[in-house]
Amino acid sequence: MKTIAIGSDHAGFELKEKIREFLISNGYSVTDYGTKNTDSVDYPDIIHPLAFDLNCGKFDTGIIICGSGNGVAMTANKYKKVRAAICWNEEIAELARKHNNANIISLPARFLFPEEAINILIKFLNTGFEGGRHQIRVEKISKTIEE
Repeated sequence: MKTIAIGSDHAGFELKEKIREFLISNGYSVTDYGTKNTDSVDYPDIIHPLAFDLNCGKFDTGIIICGSGNGVAMTANKYKKVRAAICWNEEIAELARKHNNANIISLPARFLFPEEAINILIKFLNTGFEGGRHQIRVEKISKTIEE
């Protein structure tokens, strides 16, 4: 059984719950990093632990959600092995996987209906990395300025 990490801030809580239920009903194991309700939270407090665990190999795939998808993606992308992509339609999700080997999908809760978000997620989960010419580019993503 594949385990997927999921986390959101307060703006993404309701969408996170719908996605979590969808995943469980489709045979996935889900590790939920929070938040647990719509009370205001600081998204880095949720996303740093999720991204850290993915970076360490505890999970292969993550789902992060906030109002715009931006703040959670910026936070997750601080980790060397994380490639979080903000996806607002199926084509973007497909390209994020095919060309960038994204391992976290970032969803903008304030701009998607739940059924749209689930369709985008399905595309993300069912698309593989093409490799080839994209592999060299993906390897360069993790290079830091200090290197």
